[in-house]
Amino acid sequence: MTAHAHAALEQLTDLLGNRLLTDPESAQRYGVDWTKVWAPAPSAIALPETIDEVQQIVEIANDHGLHLVPSGGRTGLSAGAVAANGELVVAFDRMNKILDFNEFDRAVTVQPGVITQQLQEFADEKGLFYPVDFASAGSSQIGGNIGTNAGGIKVIRYGMTRDWITGLKVVTGKGELLDLNKGLIKNATGYDFRHLFIGAEGTLGFVVEATVKLARQPKDLTALVLGAPGFREVMKILHAFQQDIDLTAFEFFSDKAMAHVLEHGVAKPFDTECPFYCLLEFEQLSEATGDQAMAIFEKCVEEGWVLDGVMSQSLQQLDQLWQLRERISESIAPHTPYKNDISVTVAKVPDFVEDIDTVVQDAYPDFEIVWFGHIGDGNMHLNILKPADLAKEDFFAQCNNVSKWVFEIVEKYNGSISAEHGVGMTKKPYLEYSRSPEEIACMKAVKHVFDPNNIMNPGKLFDV
Repeated sequence: MTAHAHAALEQLTDLLGNRLLTDPESAQRYGVDWTKVWAPAPSAIALPETIDEVQQIVEIANDHGLHLVPSGGRTGLSAGAVAANGELVVAFDRMNKILDFNEFDRAVTVQPGVITQQLQEFADEKGLFYPVDFASAGSSQIGGNIGTNAGGIKVIRYGMTRDWITGLKVVTGKGELLDLNKGLIKNATGYDFRHLFIGAEGTLGFVVEATVKLARQPKDLTALVLGAPGFREVMKILHAFQQDIDLTAFEFFSDKAMAHVLEHGVAKPFDTECPFYCLLEFEQLSEATGDQAMAIFEKCVEEGWVLDGVMSQSLQQLDQLWQLRERISESIAPHTPYKNDISVTVAKVPDFVEDIDTVVQDAYPDFEIVWFGHIGDGNMHLNILKPADLAKEDFFAQCNNVSKWVFEIVEKYNGSISAEHGVGMTKKPYLEYSRSPEEIACMKAVKHVFDPNNIMNPGKLFDV
């Protein structure tokens, strides 16, 4: 440890006392996210409880050249919260309070360490709804959601995290406290810096407070699981339903994904074997809506787009059908999946998927490809499962070749190399496939304005 780092830790100890952790167990716990490529090696973990403490941490870091890494629920998949080079981890676990609720604005003000599910449950208690939802909602934190502009299963109806943040308080890389937009719905007074910090992965500063708007609760949610003979038919199903019904979700998964989920004890929705499945959800506000959904279903069957299907008849069955989609990640985890989170515009999805399938299967015919995702918004999760007889190191080395080919196809279709998981370190080498050199130069210039000494999550998103 350098003399500067030692002096910084002394000052941080004076500031935080036993909330500055340096033991190996804490380093392992707080220095990583769900990626396993980089070993955690933080110098220490700071657990602030106030905005003032966050500002002082940033000031100490600037004085001593100490690098800072934000840590929320550590559920990320891009190594955006990994501290692998002696950084100080700033974990927001103790800034976990719901501060205020305004029933007229339907807005709630929270600290960054509030768990996503905690906010969802608070909204429910108030007769309202926080719609940003995904598999890690029980452990992810709002600050991390904002840092990655998290999406999830309801984007087709409700949008991304960005669409629900009406105000932010942030501590910049200079240690300044900015109060951005102040919860306003309409505000035409120049640059809206709030949107720079949403999705910035902590590279500009730390979110220390957020004002989040809420929606009315959806009523009588109903789901259909439909089996399709091909991927293009899935897209036709989406188009048929979207013409007449406002969907709250439209998910898809392959037969391989279904097989893994069934092995984990989830009930089969129907006996017919199908190459692809889609799960769509809508509010059945009246008997007429249900009749309309059934009429569209019957048309899809007549056209040959649907081979079989089932509609939920109760909340219990609704939950059972969602298990088919929500337990995919859990079911394939033992097979060491190599994951890619990518997106294109919805119209380009079939050709895009076909191109990727061809490239991967031609190069590695023994690799099992498992597709699933939020196809209603053009976001697909490509999962390649490790063959049992292949060493993990060799598998990931071969998958790095796959990434380059996949991202070349992403670039061809003007898509995104990261639809909702961020860039971090995992996708940093491939940023140029989605962003032009001019855009990246502008990003670096923006970072310099807010973080001139490059102390905020350096080495993530891009290298300065």
